[in-house]
Amino acid sequence: MTYDLILTGGIVVNHDGEGPRDIGVKGGRIAAIGDLRQASAGETIDCRGLHILPGVVDSQVHFREPGLEHKEDLETGSRAAVLGGVTAVFEMPNTNPLTTSEATFADKVRRGSGRMHCDFAFWVGGTRDNTRDVGELERLPGAAGIKVFMGSSTGDLLVEDDEGVASILRNTRRRAAFHSEDEFRLRERLDERVEGDPSSHPVWRDEIAALRCTERLVRIARAVRARIHVLHISTAEEILFLEQHKDVATCEATPHHLTLSADDYARLGTLIQMNPPVRDKRHRDGVWLGIAQGIVDVLGSDHAPHTLAEKAKPYPASPSGMTGVQTLVPIMLDHVNAGRLSLQRFVDLSSHGPQRIFGMARKGRIAAGYDADFTIVDMKRRETITNAQAGTKAGWTPYDGKQVTGWPVGTVIRGQRIMWDGEIVTPGQGTAVEFSEALPG
Repeated sequence: MTYDLILTGGIVVNHDGEGPRDIGVKGGRIAAIGDLRQASAGETIDCRGLHILPGVVDSQVHFREPGLEHKEDLETGSRAAVLGGVTAVFEMPNTNPLTTSEATFADKVRRGSGRMHCDFAFWVGGTRDNTRDVGELERLPGAAGIKVFMGSSTGDLLVEDDEGVASILRNTRRRAAFHSEDEFRLRERLDERVEGDPSSHPVWRDEIAALRCTERLVRIARAVRARIHVLHISTAEEILFLEQHKDVATCEATPHHLTLSADDYARLGTLIQMNPPVRDKRHRDGVWLGIAQGIVDVLGSDHAPHTLAEKAKPYPASPSGMTGVQTLVPIMLDHVNAGRLSLQRFVDLSSHGPQRIFGMARKGRIAAGYDADFTIVDMKRRETITNAQAGTKAGWTPYDGKQVTGWPVGTVIRGQRIMWDGEIVTPGQGTAVEFSEALPG
């Protein structure tokens, strides 16, 4: 047999487990898995000593284009993604203008096509003004679904009341994603913020604000018979609550809520100011329990860059958000090597999980007929994460100086080697991800 590309000698991690296998690629898709030593190919990648994972999908990033390109844009954000081994991203709607209509969505797809380094989908913002349209908007080619902010964050998307949320969910058929913090409690507790002290951020946006909103959200979803996805879980209480509601609710964890804690405010200050906040170790342990018990369905970086000048403003004038798409893989591989989760569980969270709950077509698995998307990693490689490595326009990471074991060495998208050993070797040629529930007729 002749293939366009063969990956040889690597340890493949997929639904069959982990084992030495070759992978043959034709026409951008996986054509064969097994012993291909007798086959030939136009290109061969020697993966001896490396693990080949299904392409990592980061289902929550903010690339800031259009309107906030001084922080990030679709090209620079996706450059950071592929440098970190990420093959596809789902980008958020809180841009300027907001991504809330067919026209603004189409503009984003135009901007990303052939320019982004990785494949992409875009979330559409759910608002009071587009309630009747969300059923059509969520089915646009390249749409990840509907995203709703129930707690205020960066941008102007906010639907805080039960009836507003219910009116959106009544019109959705796909799984809708939510920023779940109770806006009413946040307004009541504004005085809890201490000028110049970012460690007061989790005091203001406390665990009750998160849990109360998630409880409301599940109740609404049940009432209108909708499917929901709770983003960036940050509390132990939400994990225990969502365990009882997996029939309607999936959830996401972030590397920063699994890695950082309130102790880090003293060292990093506003650099780790996020919504919902990095909390004390009890909550970090609670989110890890969600990983161990299978309650957490996916990982997302919540890559939300701001410039260092913006982050240097004294709290609470400082904006919430940090970079993360480039560090998702190395941070989580370091956790794998530390024994906190298995490599197969990481694959489940970063590839199989997004495919399963969002219905990606031909992505998220190493299987014949699927897109040839691979994240190739060296599980033994020790590296130090630095600001100098950052592909993001923001140019910084909260993990600057952190030593990790496990590193992405290759990013292959639809059979094209995009990144290898820290260098982008193929120009951007990203295309929109297809979803089973939104396939063109």
